[in-house]
Amino acid sequence: MKNPTHSHLPLWCIVAPILTCFLYVGVQFDWGSFYLILLTVGLIASILAAVHHAEVVALRVGEPLGTLVLAIAITTIEVALIVSLMLSGGKDTAVLARDTIFATEMIIINGIVGGCLLIGGIKFKEQSYKIDGVSAALTVLSAISVLTLILPNYTTSVMGPEYSDSQLIFVAIISLVLYGAFLLMQTVKHRDYFLPENAQEQEEAHEHSPTNKTSGISAILLVISLIVVVLVAKALSPSIENGIDSVGAPKSVVGIIIAMVVLLPEALSALKAARKNRLQASLNLALGSALASIGLTIPAVAIVSIFFGLPLTLGIDLKSTVLFVLSLFIISLSLRTGKTTVVQGIVLLVIFSVYLFTTIVP
Repeated sequence: MKNPTHSHLPLWCIVAPILTCFLYVGVQFDWGSFYLILLTVGLIASILAAVHHAEVVALRVGEPLGTLVLAIAITTIEVALIVSLMLSGGKDTAVLARDTIFATEMIIINGIVGGCLLIGGIKFKEQSYKIDGVSAALTVLSAISVLTLILPNYTTSVMGPEYSDSQLIFVAIISLVLYGAFLLMQTVKHRDYFLPENAQEQEEAHEHSPTNKTSGISAILLVISLIVVVLVAKALSPSIENGIDSVGAPKSVVGIIIAMVVLLPEALSALKAARKNRLQASLNLALGSALASIGLTIPAVAIVSIFFGLPLTLGIDLKSTVLFVLSLFIISLSLRTGKTTVVQGIVLLVIFSVYLFTTIVP
């Protein structure tokens, strides 16, 4: 017998993105602060709706394709938002992509993974996962991160932390190659590396799988919710920038805010899975999104930069490099044994707090 909770969709997750669409129509009018508050509430509600619909689709298609659905959806939001802001010609567009991608990686590696390990460690003391899949993801993530965010600081064809057009094209291609190789491994060649270890967990997920009709409706509403999130986030970005300027915070905070908004659905899904002792699903989602963020965003912004002649700065500064290398090193150590405890989660969250603090107080 099917679980009744998966035979229909809650009314709120259907209504939220539709109402937010109507709210968005008022962007062209100057309706003041109260309207911006309503639009912000609509944005959060649409993000939560996107989470729910993505989880429904994920349950239907199963692992590891389920987590891939949400990872690609989140990256689509990020790419669309960054590209739209670059084309709008706003302030500091040259470093916007770099700041957002770097913030995304730090939030995922330290914040989301750290939070999952902490919650899982508190509730279950120890959680397990398959080493092979996680090891492959971290290998590709380390390579692609260094090549796109650190190497530009040491090339000499162009002065500054930038790639020349030919270098940018080459890096965009190898980013796609690395991410494509990982996708091939995850979905075809070694799919079993990313499946839950617990056979009972797989059986329960199959039993609670939604109907084709429910999944189809959720897939459509997921696309609508993601489009609404992109449009509303873009509409709110000038207010965010003005707010940051008014308090004198660094410009890189814009990238962190964009990344946090975009990653909220993924964070909620990953933490929910960890609470249910499904750490494999949490890591699939987190590391898959980290890879998709770089592997798909870099080629997209590279094409926009070259085609429209826009400046693009990719190299992160020395402080960020130290924190990034430390993060990759610690997460590699934390996920090397196939089992995790609360300690690894605490360490990653401490690094995340250092990253946030040193960004605001450099």
